Amino acid sequence: MTTELTIPRARADAPPLAARLDEPTGAARESAVLFAHGSGIDIEHPWMRSAAASLVSRGFAVLRFRYPYMQLAVDAGKPRPPDRAALLEEAHVDALEELRRRFPRRRWILAGKSLGARMATHIAAQGAHAHALVLYGYPLHPPRKVEATRSEHFATLVQPALFLHGTRDEFGSVEALKQALKRYSGQAELSVVDGADHGFELPAAARRTLEQVLEDLAGRVADWEARTFPS
Repeated sequence: MTTELTIPRARADAPPLAARLDEPTGAARESAVLFAHGSGIDIEHPWMRSAAASLVSRGFAVLRFRYPYMQLAVDAGKPRPPDRAALLEEAHVDALEELRRRFPRRRWILAGKSLGARMATHIAAQGAHAHALVLYGYPLHPPRKVEATRSEHFATLVQPALFLHGTRDEFGSVEALKQALKRYSGQAELSVVDGADHGFELPAAARRTLEQVLEDLAGRVADWEARTFPS
């Protein structure tokens, strides 16, 4: 079941956030997920819809929200670059507050794809009220700029985290991410998809669709959540 929402902002002059709340029709897990989109994919992009649906099928409630720059891009019908980090973080925190308000008795998981994954770690490092992180394709560095790593804040992260990463991800190799995670303060687990690129697409020879990969990843998230927070 999907419900369209508008999330109010803590700052009065900030535009409200468009959002979608996906909830399971059967038994629900004890964790609710805030799912942030990547820099170039909207919450209605097939990738985001499929990834959210896969998590919902495992019993997670999933709240997808739209960063303000993406709302402008949707309204204008053409791409826009992301806002600066402070504005993205501000919107992310407001979306998390909405998740907490709607599910006060559940665990709150910050999930994100690429840019959304990075911003999830930013607000977690700044003390956001969340219990865990699930990061799809964390962008360790821009493509072909391996020296510009984005892991300096890992030492301040204490929430348990699951990093989902492909072996062909141009935003950071598996080995580079393993090295970066050595400075992660909490418990961080790396789950690798052999042959997957940054969007978790596999070569045609693999004979696995993106939807199948996202279903597999949702299963990994569910297994990890059960191990991390045993009943």
